[in-house]
Amino acid sequence: MNADSGERDWYAKAGVRRDPRRLLRDELRTGRLYFPPALIPYGAHPMVRALPAEAQEALAARHLFQYLGFTTHFETQVVNRATQLIATGGCGVDSTADTKLDAFRIYCDEGYHALYSFDVIRQIAVASGIEPVPYEFTPFRERLDAIGMEALPGQPVLAQLLQVVVFETLVTAILNEVPKDERVLGVVRQTVRDHARDEGWHHAFFSRFFRELWAQQSRAQRVRIARCLPGLIRSSLLPDLRPVRATLTVAGLSAAQVEDVLRDSYPQAESERGMRTAARHALRLFEETGVLAVDGAQYAFHAAGLLDEEIGDGS
Repeated sequence: MNADSGERDWYAKAGVRRDPRRLLRDELRTGRLYFPPALIPYGAHPMVRALPAEAQEALAARHLFQYLGFTTHFETQVVNRATQLIATGGCGVDSTADTKLDAFRIYCDEGYHALYSFDVIRQIAVASGIEPVPYEFTPFRERLDAIGMEALPGQPVLAQLLQVVVFETLVTAILNEVPKDERVLGVVRQTVRDHARDEGWHHAFFSRFFRELWAQQSRAQRVRIARCLPGLIRSSLLPDLRPVRATLTVAGLSAAQVEDVLRDSYPQAESERGMRTAARHALRLFEETGVLAVDGAQYAFHAAGLLDEEIGDGS
């Protein structure tokens, strides 16, 4: 299972091999945005719009910092935790040498994504004078791990592999939309574009890896996996409001105002629709591999709000 069209492709095309360090130019004075406004759910809320212009600017910068900070932590603590196991043969899946080699390549990619995400945070923070709000990733990771512990007790490695398969086959608006918005700082657009280019290759790798993993499972194990996946998808995609709450508080809103903004900006119905849209490729993978045909799987995915009439229609 070699995800390259040839061994030399990764060495020529991977971001860590070919992309220059992305630098913040003299753009802050020109009115460039930190992040597309449409991708900041609370940005247009009346209580936020009533804040001083400086506070609104800091909120936008810190939204970017949160996105890049999440990337830094997720790539190193979740993706590379599992990728290392694949690369070194410790994942419990009988994989080829080509698969292991590709996993080592992805390990390098993800470390580089973490590095340049942190680099961009520091460049912008220093130039703007806007410091990131401290971000604690551990609760998010523990939430993901708890789903695996419940559905797959005593099998933490398998749960970690499934976490990565799920997340690497999701499709979010950020990777697609940020590079296209020329109002946004060039260093941000370039960095997200670099990330998106690598992630297309990673998506293909983990889709193929899941097929290998699934084919080697017993009937009973497939039932457990199928019932674990919906929770992992939901946990990966539903908004994590802790960092948003923290930045709104630093911006000057009271605790009551913060909760009002969160309630209005993250309505459940919209979050559920966004989750199904982002999960469509992962769901198609699970349909094609037979996950949804396993006993209890349809019920589990429906109960998680993930199945609708579009699954399997090729759209």
